[in-house]
Amino acid sequence: MRIDVVTLFPRMFAVLKDDGITGRAVKSGLLTLGLWNPRDYTKNSYRTVDDKPYGGGPGMVMLYQPLRDAIHAAQREHNGNCRVIYLSPQGRRFNQSVASDLAERFENIVLVAGRYEGIDERLIEHEIDEELSIGDYVLSGGEIAAMVVVDALTRLLPGALGHEDSALQDTFNGGLLEFPQYTRPEEIDGQLVPAVLLSGDHQAILRWRRKQALGRTWLKRPDLLGEKDLSSEERRLLEEYLDETANKTG
Repeated sequence: MRIDVVTLFPRMFAVLKDDGITGRAVKSGLLTLGLWNPRDYTKNSYRTVDDKPYGGGPGMVMLYQPLRDAIHAAQREHNGNCRVIYLSPQGRRFNQSVASDLAERFENIVLVAGRYEGIDERLIEHEIDEELSIGDYVLSGGEIAAMVVVDALTRLLPGALGHEDSALQDTFNGGLLEFPQYTRPEEIDGQLVPAVLLSGDHQAILRWRRKQALGRTWLKRPDLLGEKDLSSEERRLLEEYLDETANKTG
């Protein structure tokens, strides 16, 4: 996969290229990360990338021409065959389902990180394929949102996580929160690892993990269960979890 980011602050993305899962993906060739600075496409000696908004008001708006030219430069790397996404609070909500859809459908993606009060609306109308939002809050720019998207997509690339099942067990995969995890030692301050995880019974472990995922989702994100059509076995597991939780607190 190749992801290009149009940004006024390309140095912010060094951490993605150098460290963690994304860094390993870049070094192994699973991910190509291109960076394009609109300042490199300005037409005056001041390298101007913004101006006052028509109609008045605070802040500045990113100029059409340098941003458009930076996007076009990124598109030429793919012969125009790419998805151009603007990170915006007005976009559809980015979640695991959207990440999976993008990873499956597109090998080449261009992310546009806005700044200031946003970008010229005409650019959104003519150059952007879709807008994405990572949440209902305001950031100083789209760079952090772009990093979130890059990281989420990278985790879905075959081989990026080192274990083929890692992405399948992530939180939100299958519409549920992740089950609890434990590691050595078996006892910490009198708290024990659940016996089933030490049993070696893989079917029992899978059942326990599914029950915990269902129960955690019910407790912490019941809205997710409202969107999911539970099977009879899943309903039975959730009832078991609720009974066990009630017995612990009763």
